[in-house]
Amino acid sequence: SVANIKSQIKRNRTNEQRRLRNRAVKSELKTYVRHTREAVEAGDREEAEKFLQIASRKLDKAVSKGVIHKNQAANRKS
Repeated sequence: SVANIKSQIKRNRTNEQRRLRNRAVKSELKTYVRHTREAVEAGDREEAEKFLQIASRKLDKAVSKGVIHKNQAANRKS
């Protein structure tokens, strides 16, 4: 249902913006984690280390922005 209260209309708007941003960030995380795994499986050490560094940094950023929980980030890194 559509909200009548001004503040609630605004909340709906910000929630939607956050949902889209969070979705984009999560998608990017999945991509980098996948690239890292693929490089490891291919035995390409240099590439794997490069992607691991990027993935690690992005996971930490997602935690600080509240997109994912810190334990989930730790789990994905391991």
